[in-house]
Amino acid sequence: MKDGGGFLNGVQVFQSNVAFGFITVIDVPDLDPQFIRLPYTTSVTEHSSVVDSIFQVLAIDQDTGINDHITYSIESATVSRAVALFRISENDGAIFVNTDIDREVVGDVVTLRVKAMETTLNIHGVQASAFAEVRITIEDINDKYPEFYMCGDSAESECIRADNFTGEVFEHSLGNVPINMTVRDMDKGKNAEIKLSIDGVYKEVFAVGPSLAFSESVVQLMVKNTQELDFEKTKEMVIQVIAEDVQDSTLRSTATVTIKVKDINDNNPKFPQESYSISVKEHSPNGTVVAANITAEDPDTMDEGKLLYRLLPDTMRKYFDVYPDTGVVYVANSRLIDREVTSLYSATLLARDTDNKTGSTVLEITLTDINDNRPEINRNPYLEFVKEGENVDLKIQATDDDEQGTENSQIVFGIVLSEYSHLFTIDPDTGVLTNRTQLDREDLDPELEGKIELNVTATDKGTDPHPLSTWVTVIIQVDDVNDNTPRFTKPSYKFSVKEGMKGDVGSVHAVDLDQTSDFNRISFSIINGSSRSFIIRTYPEEGGYRGNISVDPDIELDYESAHKNFTMWVEAADLELKSSMVVVEVEVLDVNDERPVFLPMEVVVVVDENSTITGAVGCFMAEDRDGNHSLVYEMESTQCRCNNTLSPCNWFLLEKTGEVIVNPNVTVDYELCVQVIMKAQVVDVNTEKGANNSAVSGEMVINIVDINDNVPEFIVPDSVFVVVSESASKATSVASVKATDRDSGIHQQITFEVTSVQFHDSNNQTNDKGILFEAVRAPQENEIYIAVIQSLEELDTNLKGKYLVNVTATDTGGLSTTTVLEIFTVDQSYKIELRFDSPVEEVNKNKNEIIRVLTFATKAAVQVMKIRPDTETEESRAEKDTIMELYCVYSNGTALPPDDLEKMLSAEHIAVLRQLGLIDIGTVAVEEPKENPLTFVLVGLVGGCIIVLAVLTTSLLCTRRNYRRKLKAAKAMNTVAMTVTENQTNGPVVPGTNKYKANPVLNLNIDTATDLGFDEENSNADKVSLNSLDYNIDMSEKDSPLTMIIQEEDEDHEEPGYIEPLGAALAQRGAKKGSGKTHVAFDNPAFSGSTTDL
Repeated sequence: MKDGGGFLNGVQVFQSNVAFGFITVIDVPDLDPQFIRLPYTTSVTEHSSVVDSIFQVLAIDQDTGINDHITYSIESATVSRAVALFRISENDGAIFVNTDIDREVVGDVVTLRVKAMETTLNIHGVQASAFAEVRITIEDINDKYPEFYMCGDSAESECIRADNFTGEVFEHSLGNVPINMTVRDMDKGKNAEIKLSIDGVYKEVFAVGPSLAFSESVVQLMVKNTQELDFEKTKEMVIQVIAEDVQDSTLRSTATVTIKVKDINDNNPKFPQESYSISVKEHSPNGTVVAANITAEDPDTMDEGKLLYRLLPDTMRKYFDVYPDTGVVYVANSRLIDREVTSLYSATLLARDTDNKTGSTVLEITLTDINDNRPEINRNPYLEFVKEGENVDLKIQATDDDEQGTENSQIVFGIVLSEYSHLFTIDPDTGVLTNRTQLDREDLDPELEGKIELNVTATDKGTDPHPLSTWVTVIIQVDDVNDNTPRFTKPSYKFSVKEGMKGDVGSVHAVDLDQTSDFNRISFSIINGSSRSFIIRTYPEEGGYRGNISVDPDIELDYESAHKNFTMWVEAADLELKSSMVVVEVEVLDVNDERPVFLPMEVVVVVDENSTITGAVGCFMAEDRDGNHSLVYEMESTQCRCNNTLSPCNWFLLEKTGEVIVNPNVTVDYELCVQVIMKAQVVDVNTEKGANNSAVSGEMVINIVDINDNVPEFIVPDSVFVVVSESASKATSVASVKATDRDSGIHQQITFEVTSVQFHDSNNQTNDKGILFEAVRAPQENEIYIAVIQSLEELDTNLKGKYLVNVTATDTGGLSTTTVLEIFTVDQSYKIELRFDSPVEEVNKNKNEIIRVLTFATKAAVQVMKIRPDTETEESRAEKDTIMELYCVYSNGTALPPDDLEKMLSAEHIAVLRQLGLIDIGTVAVEEPKENPLTFVLVGLVGGCIIVLAVLTTSLLCTRRNYRRKLKAAKAMNTVAMTVTENQTNGPVVPGTNKYKANPVLNLNIDTATDLGFDEENSNADKVSLNSLDYNIDMSEKDSPLTMIIQEEDEDHEEPGYIEPLGAALAQRGAKKGSGKTHVAFDNPAFSGSTTDL
């Protein structure tokens, strides 16, 4: 180290010095980790356990002194699936088998790429790492079965695993059978040596090669027994080729080989029989098949369906012929094959295959007879007469010309179905016709006049080609006899007739089923029961006779007489006096002249309010003594009972049927009206004579049932709730709430709960206070539910403001509403003590009257906290005086000071309180006012003085008003100027204001409107001018004249209104010495409307 040089003794000299430094190089992590003991090779046996480690790699940190922790992982492998086969310990590099390893799937060798990575970042901000390869050899075990494969034709084709193979070979041939079979054993070395063999039913027909194979070999199948290889015996042979592991015989596989034997033409056509006997009906139509199933068989497949047929000799072909392809023999000429000419034919049927090999059989064809003649009836028509009730016995005769003794000549008789065929039967063999039941002329259609026509058939039994028949008409004439009695069409008759009515009453009807006029004519007569009041006349009509019953012209029916109902017997008789009778009832009807009458209501109708029922809720019922009445109901009036007063309403409608329904256009409300009274009229629209409506109206009472459809409603309290020190303790009642529910019964019941409590302080800040209060049920007043709000813990009496208590009222149906109670905090200094000269019991008795007088005088809510005996002095204890402690609180939360109470009590109020025992308010004794005779004189003098003073006062006030304000300010300035504190700044500060526009008296922010314009930066000249007024100001605690004037001007016996803060502050200084309390009660409009801590 050398300096810049300089002159020394006139010579330029360079000063220098030598120092030795030692530098230690500290290693940093800048090198990758390094694997040691490379290369890594190991082996593992396939299917090894996953428990033991198979190898371990090791890497070190090349940075000196660092020795960072190294973690290991497998990044990749040469075989894609090998990564999942192994796992490596992250901490020590030990490699384990992770899952089962199959060498035949994975391969012989797996190379893993292992990563070693430091856990701490190097100087480059990354984790240093290194890679190494681990070569793992998979050692084989003999665990694979030999398996068969089917390979493609080309070398590139893939082989697929198969258990079923097929091959084809011609019958009786030698050589190999191609089956495309390869056998493999996936093991290595001697574990892959395979032994091949054959098993199955046809194992003696074939041989397999090679018998021994190594790893993989093509399997060849060879025929060794050609005689058994016969297509006509076996078309398909199935054998099993077995591949067995030489080292372990339990490792074996079986493949099924299906060999299809191919046919060659080595057989002649052959018929199943040497001859056939067949038959065919004579005159069968051309083409009729004679023999359809006579065909030759040739087992050679090339001849299947290819045989050709021919019928010999050729002369036979004019009668019969054969289809060459099918061998079906058919009729060639229907006319020539006649059984009566030739009944038997013989022919040869020849079959030839594709190699002209032939075979034949003999056909014997017999012709059979057919039914070709109809039966013949020897008479047409048949006519038979019989009276009704007699029997029919008629024989029908017929013949058939077909060969006798056969079914073609046997005849069967029958009756063709017709309207009356069911009345008869015929013997099918003999042809005798008889009736089934007794014949009745009246069962026949009268238009037939007793004639029945039947069609009788004669049919042979031939079935070839079908039965032949013929028919003949048989007429049966049934003659009529008088065998029926007249009968009425109804079992009885019932008629009605109005009293006084003439003419027909009704008709009876009767018939006689006899079909001739000699037997079916009827006449009617009244046998008895008519009391000679009715007559009957007979008239013929279609299908019978009618008897008209009418009132005798000489008789007039009277409903009021004894005969209101007639029961008559009417007879119907024919000419031979066969007769029957019927009962005829005639009712004499009254004329409709009765008025309907309402039936009394058995039950009171009830309907739920808000009901939307569409059906009837009730029904008017009436009766009418007239039988043919038709009643219609009409509304007369509907009135609702609301607050015990009936007034018209339209909640319900009346249907014409008398049903009462809810008016869908209005709402039924129990809270409005509890009952509906409906009056209605009923009218008989069928009235013939007289009034048609009811004489008395019907009335229905409908009671409305209350449901829970109204939420509880809080009653606004008429008092102010406050918290004072006496009520700040736990479980003290501080307020009450009242609520009602317009519902009734159980729906009207209400429970109260305090849900939240907040406090609004004098700084206009609101804070949550938790649940400080609880709602306790109080006795119910009629239908008003009351809860007392009690404190759950002792309240902080230092808080200034009001509690906002959220109270929820809930009815039994879950409907609820919430109100917020304002509970003001009032300082104990506002407590007023009234002393009474009566005992506690007497004061308690007069408590309400005392509160009434005080409330009327102060216009404030009077809260009585305690009534106790006065035990402070022996004199009061001896006289048994009583102290009443109370607060007078206004609706805005302000309280009345004790000293102001006396000022607000008039002479009348004091007189009333004196009568109730009041002797003192606080420490000031109350003197009873006395009447002075000079009062009236003084009043006159004062009146005159007032007139004079009024003039003087007016002028004085005009000049003093501004002076007074300044005087107050001056006094305040002087007061402040004489008071020195550590925190006081230079310059006077006026009470009620300060530099920060705040009111230090109440510790509240004030509006700038109350700023008097003073500032701490006033000039000294102002201060000197103010001090010049000092001679008028007495700084002692005694009341000065000025203070008294201000105090007198500021007194107001009404509720405190706005008082200027400056005046209040000055008046405060005039309070009595030794009072110990500061009494201030006024409202300042500059304060927040929520301020309540005065």
